[in-house]
Amino acid sequence: MVYEHCVLFGGTGFIGTHLARYLIERGIAGNVVLADLAPPRLDLWPPRIGEAFRAGRIRHAPVDVRRPLTGLHLPERAELIVNLAAVHREPGHAPEEYFETNLLGAENVCAWAEKVGCPRVVFTSSIAPYGPTEAEKDERSLPVPLTPYGASKLAAEKIHLAWQRGGDRRTLVIARPGVVFGPGEGGNVTRLVRAVLRRYFAYMGNRGTRKAGGYVKELCRALLWVLSRAEARHEGTALFNFTMEPCPAVEQYVEAACRVAGVRRLVPSLPYGLLLPVSYALDGAAALLRVRQPISPVRLRKLVRSNHIAPRYLREADYPWHYTLEEAFADWRSDRPEDWR
Repeated sequence: MVYEHCVLFGGTGFIGTHLARYLIERGIAGNVVLADLAPPRLDLWPPRIGEAFRAGRIRHAPVDVRRPLTGLHLPERAELIVNLAAVHREPGHAPEEYFETNLLGAENVCAWAEKVGCPRVVFTSSIAPYGPTEAEKDERSLPVPLTPYGASKLAAEKIHLAWQRGGDRRTLVIARPGVVFGPGEGGNVTRLVRAVLRRYFAYMGNRGTRKAGGYVKELCRALLWVLSRAEARHEGTALFNFTMEPCPAVEQYVEAACRVAGVRRLVPSLPYGLLLPVSYALDGAAALLRVRQPISPVRLRKLVRSNHIAPRYLREADYPWHYTLEEAFADWRSDRPEDWR
């Protein structure tokens, strides 16, 4: 099916850019609007996509989802809306900022979907509503968010569910991704890869710590695959976890990065109790000097706590996985080698 008008709220971010490319390159979308305050990330667009920009098939609309979506440069109709807009970096924001963007954004996007009569909405939530967990959790597990980000995402899911139930023949897909990595990510997995390759990564008793995550190009495939399946089966709502199957451990990320980079690294194991106070000292010094440094106490604590999430929906639906962890890393390195330096 071809969606003539697609609107990606939060569409100039990392996931949005890859999703827009996927929609255009595979002929799934006729026109894509990147509705976002930030300008498009041109570094993530290949030259061949430039023609789509010049032809107006991809365009940017400066939109703040925290405010009602009226009088803006948005189309008068849309066959597909994808809500990616979120404040999500942890650490990095005050608690109220997560709720301001994630809740008001959900309300305003759903109100706009109602206004233009869009029958399909895809919402990228997060695994954060589950909270950290050593025991495996899947879509049937009770969410117990422990952070403002997780709580705001769970509340935003409920807002989207209310939209779906508010009319006939509406399809809602809610994706709960783990950490999403790939070309241009610049987040946790990029930092891990660079730390390993530059020889400053160390285990902290967390070799087997499970970290749900998946490749951004796989996520694009999964979002559209689940949407198509839900419509074919007349499912009003489809909620799915997105992570590699099985959920990778920290050591697996490290070993895959080494194999893809063609290097050997003897990764030391250091006591977490020693590294945590050091990270506080470095964080304090960095704050005084107004510089950024990657060894944050919050990030260290996240590294030793499992997010053991299972993609039960995808498994039971026989989703055709395209990438293994190593294949994803290899594709990423081929696509954007500067991320691996």
